[in-house]
Amino acid sequence: MARIAGVNIPSQKRVPIGLTYIHGIGRTKAAEICEKLSIPPARRVHELTDDEVLRIRELIDREYQVEGDLRRVVAMNIKRLMDLGCYRGLRHRKGLPVRGQRTHTNARTRKGPARPIAGKKK
Repeated sequence: MARIAGVNIPSQKRVPIGLTYIHGIGRTKAAEICEKLSIPPARRVHELTDDEVLRIRELIDREYQVEGDLRRVVAMNIKRLMDLGCYRGLRHRKGLPVRGQRTHTNARTRKGPARPIAGKKK
């Protein structure tokens, strides 16, 4: 099992899919990494040599912001919006959808489970 950026990459997966287990690397970036290091996309993680794993690890450390650093940057961006008191910051603070979705119905992911209102029977 390869360990890259503090994440255990599953051995049986193909390399581009395995790299997506790292927070901040999706399918596109994973394919880009494989292309830069000339690793065939069909190769499995357990077939990688120690040298290839080391090259992947160094490339990710050098060129991409992943895992803890990325989470910290995102959290700081949200905190900055909340401190400014802008519309997006207020929506984050209230736990409502930030990107213009309707809230009359739906939005249950952000608002949590529906709470009954007393005396609302028809």
